[in-house]
Order: sequence, then C-alpha cells, then structure tokens
Amino acid sequence: MERTTTDENASASAGAVAGTGTAGTAGTRAAFDPTAFTAADVAKQRGVRRMKAIATGALLVAALVFALATWAGNAGAGAWAGYVAAAAEAGMVGALADWFAVTALFKRPLGLPIPHTAIIPTKKDQLGRSLGDFVGDNFLSETVVRRRLRAVGIGSRLGHWLAQPANADRLTAELATALRGALTVLRDSDVQAVVSEAITRRAHAREIAPGLGRTLEKIVADGGHRRAVDLVCVRAHDWLVRHRDSVMDAVAGGAPGWTPRFVDRKVGERVYKELLRFVGEMRDMPDHPARGALDRFLRDFAGDLQSDPDTRERVERLKSEVLSRGEVQDVIASVWSSVRAMVVAAAEDERSELRLRVRASLLSLGARMAADGGLQGKVDGWIEGAATHVVTTYRHEITSLITDTVASWDAEHTSRKIEANIGRDLQFIRINGTVVGALAGLAIHTVTHALGG
Repeated sequence: MERTTTDENASASAGAVAGTGTAGTAGTRAAFDPTAFTAADVAKQRGVRRMKAIATGALLVAALVFALATWAGNAGAGAWAGYVAAAAEAGMVGALADWFAVTALFKRPLGLPIPHTAIIPTKKDQLGRSLGDFVGDNFLSETVVRRRLRAVGIGSRLGHWLAQPANADRLTAELATALRGALTVLRDSDVQAVVSEAITRRAHAREIAPGLGRTLEKIVADGGHRRAVDLVCVRAHDWLVRHRDSVMDAVAGGAPGWTPRFVDRKVGERVYKELLRFVGEMRDMPDHPARGALDRFLRDFAGDLQSDPDTRERVERLKSEVLSRGEVQDVIASVWSSVRAMVVAAAEDERSELRLRVRASLLSLGARMAADGGLQGKVDGWIEGAATHVVTTYRHEITSLITDTVASWDAEHTSRKIEANIGRDLQFIRINGTVVGALAGLAIHTVTHALGG
C-alpha cells in the first residue's frame, strides 16, 4: 500500500521537476495555477516520502516484533513474550488505523470506495465554502475590524510618521509624481472641452447684471472711477494736441459742398479749440459739470443693471453673444494649457512654492495628529468607518474569492499540493499511533493479567 503511494508521488515529483526544467514552464504555470508544483513543493514532497518510509518502517518493525514474540511465546519462552506480543499487536493496530485516517484525507485507501474517504478531493468545494464562511465570520465582521483597527492606533502612528521631515519629503515627492502622471495621462482636448463647458454653463446659469450693478455702484460711491476718467481726459487731450490737423480735416470734410473752403477751415478750427478747451477743463477741474453728469449716468446705469428688466435682458444677450464667439471659447480652452504647464513645472521643481506648501502642510498635519487626541480619534473613526463599510458591503465578494478560487482548483492536483505541504507532519500521527498503540496494548495486557485475566 505504501509502495503505491510512493510511486504516485514519485511520478508527480518527476513531472514537476520536468516542468521546472523546461524554459521556466513550471514557474509560469505556478504564477497562474496555485495547485502547480514548484521547486519548493518538490522538496517538501521528498520530505513527505522520507517520513512515510519511517512510519511504514515502524509498522513493519511492530509486525516483525509481534511475529517473533508470538513464536517465542508458543515456544515456551515465558510470560514476557505475551507482553511484547500484546504491545506489538496494539502498535500495529494503531499504525494501521492512523495510516487509514491520514490516507483517507487525500485518497481512497487501497483504492476501495469506502465512505468518507478521499475527503479533500471529494469535499474540496465544500471545504472552500467553509473556509470562506470561517474567514467572513471571524475576520470580516464589523466588530473584529473595528477592534483591531482601534488597537493599531492608525491616527497616532500616521501623525508621528508624517511629523518626520524625511517622511514628509518622501510623501511630497510621491504626490508630485502622481500629479505629473495624472496630468500626463489626461488628454488636453478632453480637459479643455470639460473646462470650457463648465465655465460656459456656469456663466449662462447665473445672471451677471445685478452683480455688475452692485460693483459699479460701489465703485462710483467710493470714487474709484475718477482715476479712469482722469486717465481718459489726459489721453484725449494729448491725442487732440497731436492730431490737430486730423480733427480739423474731419470737421471740414463733413461740411456741405457749397460752403467755401475758408469757412470750413474756420469752423474746423473753432470746433477743435472748443474740444481742446472742454477736454482740458475736464482734465484740470475735478468738479467739472461733465464729470458730475458722468457720475450721475454711472449711478443710474448701476441702478438699471440691478432693477431694470430691459437693461438686465440686454446685458444677458450681450453675455451670450460674447461667450458664443470662437475667440472667447479659445481663450477659455487655453486656460487648461496654462494651468497644466504651471502645475507640472511646480511639481517638478523641489523648491517650488507648491511643493514647499504641500510639505509644510504635511508636517503641520503630522504634528497636530501626533499631539491632538481628538484629531487622532477622528482619523481612526474615518478609517474604521471606511473599513467596516468595505467589509460589510463587499463581504460576500471577498469570501467568494476564496470559495471560487478553491472551486477552480483541480481536485487531484490540490490534494497532492496539500499533502506535499502538510503530509510530513501527518506522518508523525502514524508514528505516534504506533508508539501510543504499543504502550496502550502493553498497559491493557498488564492490567488484564494483574486482575487475573
């Protein structure tokens, strides 16, 4: 019976060794098939064969001792032969019983269809489901997860870790690399379309006239527009000084054709002088009536922007027309390119303001988390909540990974794989069964004779 098992295992080992020597075939298979034999499994299987030989040898020794003791007892050797024969007989029984028990785990003993044998090959799927349920009930329960995470104290550990400058530098570098990678993966055209659509949609969704009116009203009330008026007056006066002939020609060109040329010239000069005087007075006189009229116009316009429906509707139409122009859309789309280039450059530069601020924020956060028990409790609560949500929501998916994986394994290969890994320890059961059986048989025989049996 042992020879059959040994031959089968030898064949499996030979196949495994042959596979490992064929251009990494076994290694490739092992990478995808957990039941495939690796070089480590082959070495373990050799250990199993050695232990099987020792256990079988113990059985053969017990049988030999039983035969010799029985012969000696029949030959009149004395009472000791009976004690030895009883011990050897019980040792054989123990060895055979344990051989049957160990063998029945992996195959049918002697190939006989005995019920409840070959347990691992025939009950593989059931064992996988039981293992999945065991893991789910004992490792993926909300109570277990919360208790374990609370004992770890992630908030405190994370705080002390972040408070170390070297760790903050490392995390900052990793975040910069991740940011650069994300910006590299994103297609500019897609992001530009999203940015453009978001800006346009938000602009259309919100009426701008009341806000413009309130802003203009505040500017006029604070006199903020006066600098702009001063600048316009100065520029207009300078322009009139430099373009005297152009202004006069424009006035003369608008005169009727029947008027004499010198009259047109006189009128042009008069108009030019009045314009120059008017603009100069506006420039030099803060209380000029025209400035007051402009202030009143701006105040009225600010009020209309806030309360006049017709004015507000005109502003909205103008806004829509401006946003729909291709030039404006191109400007909006180009915002992403500018932002992307700026962020990438900042992420690559170790001394950039972005990375320095991120590093300082991480150090500050770490120091706070290391010292603030309340913050640590919040972080632990967030992590516990996230972990328990995952294990309670996806518990079945997690445990099904175990059951589905075990179900996908080949029964015969699985049995050999498990035997290679735990079979050596199981052979000690056979050896112990031989020894314990012999001692039990000796004790029973002794007690029986002591009681006059």
